[in-house]
Amino acid sequence: MTSAPSRPAALTDTASGLCPYGEATRGAAGASDVAGRGGASGLQDPFGLLDLFGEGFVRDPYPWLDSLRAEAPVHRDPATGLWLISRYEDIRRVLLDPTAFRPDNAQHAITPLGVPALRVLARAGFRVRPALANNASASHAGLRRVVTRFFNAERVAAAVPVIERVADELLDTVCTEIDTTDGSDLFGAFAHTLPCRVMMELLGIHGLDTTTLVRWSDASLELFWGRPSPERQLELAALVGEFHQWLTSLVSDRTAPADSFVGALVRHRLPDGELLDLETAVGACFFVFIAGQSTTGQLIATVLRSALAEPGLWPRPGHEEGLAKAWVEEVLRREPPVTTWRRVTAHAVEVGGTPLPAGAELLLMLMGSGSDPEVFENPEEMRPHRANSRHHLAFGVGRHRCPGASLARTEAAVALRAAARRLPGVRLTAEAAHSPVLDLLSFRAPLRVPVASSPTASPAL
Repeated sequence: MTSAPSRPAALTDTASGLCPYGEATRGAAGASDVAGRGGASGLQDPFGLLDLFGEGFVRDPYPWLDSLRAEAPVHRDPATGLWLISRYEDIRRVLLDPTAFRPDNAQHAITPLGVPALRVLARAGFRVRPALANNASASHAGLRRVVTRFFNAERVAAAVPVIERVADELLDTVCTEIDTTDGSDLFGAFAHTLPCRVMMELLGIHGLDTTTLVRWSDASLELFWGRPSPERQLELAALVGEFHQWLTSLVSDRTAPADSFVGALVRHRLPDGELLDLETAVGACFFVFIAGQSTTGQLIATVLRSALAEPGLWPRPGHEEGLAKAWVEEVLRREPPVTTWRRVTAHAVEVGGTPLPAGAELLLMLMGSGSDPEVFENPEEMRPHRANSRHHLAFGVGRHRCPGASLARTEAAVALRAAARRLPGVRLTAEAAHSPVLDLLSFRAPLRVPVASSPTASPAL
């Protein structure tokens, strides 16, 4: 495994033109916004070229993350106004203290929405009330228990046959495509579809095409975590509005069985004894449906691509006991699909020795935390069965830890095991090196995993 360079080229090549915001952001914050460097007043910001949405950062974020962690572990990004927190211990401390570091901004749109897009959302009745990831109120614990009940270890274990069946059905199509065209895209044909179909079965969702739910979910991520143009915002807002209307209709159906996910939500009572209101129930579904299929699909795509790219690994996960699970854990540590998460300070507080005012918006660099050498030895190396691999923060920690972590882990491991078993002779094509990468603020994954039969391919088992 090739280690990442210790310093981004952009930090030493000010003519590289990587920053689309131009000279206005370069050094705009001054030395006072580069914590931990002790620079003199007026020192130019060495991270002025950092663009969280730029091709350089999206393609290879590790040099930037390493430099931030080493030189500016609490750094204010002038382009977004967010304070980037990059050291493992600082991130963990923030996540474990939801009183001082509130989740209120976790689902805010990172790009301000224009009036036309807001009108489209308003016409659809779109409003996401605090429910799970963005909820700091007393209602959070009860709502979380409802959701966790459907993703606990017992239910996930019982779901393995479902995951295996759906995986095999999808891989049947992949095998046929490879046999007839000598190639396939494991992202679109497998990774992106598998968790959506599984979730719909587990939650008892019927009467909706999986491609529609995937399209709605992806549009939601792009609208709220991307940098869409005003024209693109209108397209996305229309899809998000459709999604919200469908969720509202789903939750409004009071005939849902009490033991179903929706049935349990609509019958849930808040701390004051009142039944859960419609908007909060819709907000909970909005979060669960996106996390349950889009981000899990991104994880599966990253797991497959990294396993295919690792010399000597493929197709061992198909038959070596425990290797699929161990590989998934290393991917979660090094390349989690949820790369960052946001918090806002409730009052003036200090992080990593840097004073922050009340209302400071933080961006926790979850992806970089898994490569912190203070926690993980030789973090740039993928080491299945690493002793402390599960210490990563890919699913968060504390009160807001992802309730679907067990299901996501299991789906990714089953997907890897099934693909390696059914497609032992495939290889990544040359196109894989230039395939597009999801470039949202908090989400990253390959958008294509192109494969073809190896000249020495063995027949599928």
